[in-house]
Amino acid sequence: MKAYALGLDFGTASVRALLVRLADGAEVGRGVCPYAHGEGGVILDPAEPRLARQHPQDYLEGMQVAVREALAEAQRTEAEFAPEKVVGIGVDTTGSSPLAVDAGGEPLSEDPAALVWLWKDHTATPEAAEITRLARQERPHYIAKYGGTYSSEWYWAKLLRLVRQAPQIAQAAADWVEIQDWIPAVLTGKTDLIPRGVCAAGHKAFYHPDWGFPDEAFLEALHPELVRFRRRAASAPLGHAGQPAGVLQEAWARRLGLPGGIPVSYGAFDAHLGAVGAGVGPRTLVKILGTSTCDVMVAPLDQPLPDIPGLCGIVPEAVLPGHYSLEAGQSAVGDLFAWWTERVVGKEHSALSQEAEGLRPGESGLLALDWNNGNRTVLVDQELSGLLVGQSLYTRPAEVYRALLEATAFGARVIVERLEEYGVQVERVVVCGGIAGRNPLVLQIYADVLGRPLYLSRSSQTSALGAAVAGAVAAGAFPGFAQAQAAMTGLCPEVYRPRPEVAGIYNRLYRLYRDLHDAFGTPRALRLDHVMKELIHLREEVRR
Repeated sequence: MKAYALGLDFGTASVRALLVRLADGAEVGRGVCPYAHGEGGVILDPAEPRLARQHPQDYLEGMQVAVREALAEAQRTEAEFAPEKVVGIGVDTTGSSPLAVDAGGEPLSEDPAALVWLWKDHTATPEAAEITRLARQERPHYIAKYGGTYSSEWYWAKLLRLVRQAPQIAQAAADWVEIQDWIPAVLTGKTDLIPRGVCAAGHKAFYHPDWGFPDEAFLEALHPELVRFRRRAASAPLGHAGQPAGVLQEAWARRLGLPGGIPVSYGAFDAHLGAVGAGVGPRTLVKILGTSTCDVMVAPLDQPLPDIPGLCGIVPEAVLPGHYSLEAGQSAVGDLFAWWTERVVGKEHSALSQEAEGLRPGESGLLALDWNNGNRTVLVDQELSGLLVGQSLYTRPAEVYRALLEATAFGARVIVERLEEYGVQVERVVVCGGIAGRNPLVLQIYADVLGRPLYLSRSSQTSALGAAVAGAVAAGAFPGFAQAQAAMTGLCPEVYRPRPEVAGIYNRLYRLYRDLHDAFGTPRALRLDHVMKELIHLREEVRR
C-alpha cells in the first residue's frame, strides 16, 4: 500500500500544506492559505516600527483551508491516494514566535500583547541587551552557546518585555509557548501542559541538555515573574522532531478531513526542517532564502565543536539525531528586496531583475549594507540599519536593486567565513525557500560571492517537505532521518557555479563591504574615506 505524510509549514505570510509520497518524495497535494489579519499576515503598528504580531486564529483557520486543498489535489491527481493512507504529520513554524495562553492552551485576547510575537518583532531590544549583560556576568556558559549575544527576536527577551509592558497579560497567562509547540498541542489535544520541542527550546530559550532550562536564580534576577513560566516549561514533556508528540484528535481530524489517530511529530522551526527537506548533512550549509534568511548546518556530536561568536545557537540534536545543530541568518533578505521593488520603486521583482542582470559587478559604483531589519549574524544587533554608498545623480532603480542583492550575498559570506574560522568546513551550499525558486540572478550572485557551487533543493516547499519527513519518522515509516531523507528529498539538476571572471571584482567589493560592516557594526575605529573613491575607480574600470 502506498503511504503518505503531511507537512504543515506556518510561514510569515501563509500556511502551506504538503502531501508527500513516502516511497519517492513525490509531492501529490499542495495547499496554501494566506493569513487574514494585518498587512501580508503581519499586524503592525505605525507608532512602533519594531512591532510585528500575528493572530493565532489565522494559523488554525488557514491550516484547515490548506489541508483540505492539498487533500483535494491529491485525490484528483493520485489515483491510489486516500486520506486513510496519511500515516504521519509534521509541523514547522517561524520562530521565535511565542504566544501567551491560558491554562487550557487557549489564546488570551485580541490585545496586541496577547497575540503571537512574530520572529521579526524587535520591541524587546533593550531586554535582550539586559539578558546578554547578565548572562555574560553570571552564566557565561549559557550565552556562549548563543554566539555571545542574546537576540531581541528570542523567547526570554520577548517574555521579559511582556511582563514589563503588559503585566495584565502576563498575569493572566498560564504559559508562554512557541507556536512550533502550540500547534502540535492543539492537533493532539495536549493543551493543558504543552509539550516542548528541543528545536525552539535549545535555539531560543537557553535550554541545553547539560543544564536544562535556565535556572530560577538567573531568571529571577531579570524579573520574578519569569520563574513561573520557567517552571511550566521545565515540567512539560520535551522531545525532538521525528518523535511523536501525540496523535491527531477526532475533532481536528474532522476539520481537516483526515482520520483520527495519526501520529503528530514534535514541532521545529521552518529553517531547521527546511534543512532536513534539503538533505542536510555534515559540511553542507543549507540556506533558506525567504523574507529573512536562516542558515543551518549540522556537525557530529562525537567530534569537538567550539563555541562560535555571533551564531544564533549550537544545540545538540535540534535538527538530526547524533548531530549538533548550528544556526545563523540574516534578518532581511526577501523583505529587503520587497521594500525596494514594491514600496519604493513600485515595480515587479522580475522587471528589476531583468534590468539588474544586464549590469556587470561593480558597474553601478554602489555598495550597500543589508541591515534594514538589523543584523542577526554575526553582529547580533537589531539596532543597526541599512546603508547605501556610491549614489550619483544618474543612479537607477535596477542598480540599487542589484546592490541590495549583492549586499545580502556579502552578508552570507561573512557567516561562511565565521563558521570556517572556527573549524566548521562548508564544502557545499544548498539553497531553498521562495526566493531560491524564483530568482536565478540571486543564486548566481551568491555563487559568485561565496566562491562555491550552489545546489537547489528540488522541492519548492522544502520546509513543508522537511515537516513531512519528520511526520513520517514519527510514525515509524522509516527507522530514522537518514533513510527518510534518502527516499523523500533530492536536488535539482542545475547547479549555479561561481564565474572566475567576476571573482576578483567581487573580492574587492567584499573587502569594502567588510570595511563598512566593521566600521558601523563594531567598536573598531576605522577610516572610511577610501570607500567612495574605490567604488568610483572600480566602476570606471568595469565600464572601460
